Amino acid sequence: MSLSTSPSATYHSSPASIDASRWQRGNTAAAAAKQLKPFATEDIRILLLENVNQTGRDILAAQGYQVDFLKTSLPEDELIQRIRDVHVIGIRSKTQLTARVLREAKNLIVVGCFCIGTNQVDTQYAAKHGIAVFNSPFSNSRSVAELIIAEVIMLARQLGDRSNELHRGTWNKVSSGCWEIRGKTLGSQLSVLAEAMGMTVIFYDAINLMALGTAKQVPNLETLLRGADFVTCHVPELPETHNLIGPAQFEQMKRGSYLINASRGSVIDIPALIDAIRSGKLAGAALDVYPAEPGGNGDYFTNDLNLWIEDLRSLKNIILTPHIGGSTEEAQSAIGIEVSEALVRYVNEGGTLGAVNMPEVHLRSLTTEEHNHVRVIYIHHNVPGVLRKVNEILGDHNVDKQMTDSRGDVAYLMADISDVNASVIKDLYQSLEGLS
Repeated sequence: MSLSTSPSATYHSSPASIDASRWQRGNTAAAAAKQLKPFATEDIRILLLENVNQTGRDILAAQGYQVDFLKTSLPEDELIQRIRDVHVIGIRSKTQLTARVLREAKNLIVVGCFCIGTNQVDTQYAAKHGIAVFNSPFSNSRSVAELIIAEVIMLARQLGDRSNELHRGTWNKVSSGCWEIRGKTLGSQLSVLAEAMGMTVIFYDAINLMALGTAKQVPNLETLLRGADFVTCHVPELPETHNLIGPAQFEQMKRGSYLINASRGSVIDIPALIDAIRSGKLAGAALDVYPAEPGGNGDYFTNDLNLWIEDLRSLKNIILTPHIGGSTEEAQSAIGIEVSEALVRYVNEGGTLGAVNMPEVHLRSLTTEEHNHVRVIYIHHNVPGVLRKVNEILGDHNVDKQMTDSRGDVAYLMADISDVNASVIKDLYQSLEGLS
């Protein structure tokens, strides 16, 4: 994690320990706010995997970083070989940054997840070794919401079955079991779109949330399941959400209701879902995520992946999509911008706002009037005595501003120091590294 640079030389140390220091100096642009950058921008090496959107690639390349781009994910052994020399890695949902992989990433300072989830990264290991992780929690929300609304209508009208029948040459014009969605109750926070189509929205969350439109929050999951015609899931992958909807929950749902899951594959007990559809308890379902998913495109959605897949594929009025909830041009462009800008801010300025595994620390910008200033970032174990030792090192210098915060076992310090030169920077760097 450690990166220290000066105008004439660059000093790097391994991120193997959580103790890490980084230095940035401002340029002399005419703007009131001084743009901070590492002293040797060309030394920042970035590896982008899984076809990260062009918007994100352009933002990173414009900073002068060395950017390597691949359209696919990498097997673990190959990933280990590629990650050893990079400072920044950008991934989507397929790449697995396990402790084994991160252990080999000696220069890595930050991970950018160009998606919502971060469960593909060992964020705890990353934090303990001074590696920040950023994601894009909201940029694809509209795309996912539109997919779900489309699936609500498709399920209510059995459009998937009718389309498949015609593709096979069968004309089957029926109205039995087909419904308008007007007046139906949707169990989610898709209220803006759903209410515009004449639906009533109820939702359940573990915490109290401000409702949108005329949506109503219900006190527990059972109340939602008993009241909703369409149940949609929008939860992260956590131990408490594993098989959140199982046999008991399907029993609580209305007969003839529908289930839609575009959150995480572990949330639904799929064998129980298969039983609920076969028994007629549910009239249909739509799934966009699965407990295990193929690593790439191809004919891989078979029982070799999950033992129940062929049973799932055989069901009537069930829509199966390959994790495409956020796969629109608009969403991927927005994600590319959001995550890349977060990476640039972290590399250039050290700000951790939005990091999923670090304390959120931010200092106001230096100005163009503040010459020979340096910004120090020091990441360390949250134990007594460290700040005293750090301040003893900084105490011989003019610290203009300083902020520190902790999150569990990790502490993050940021300080701006004035009237420094290259030799002072090197001495400060070595002194802070000596605390590791």
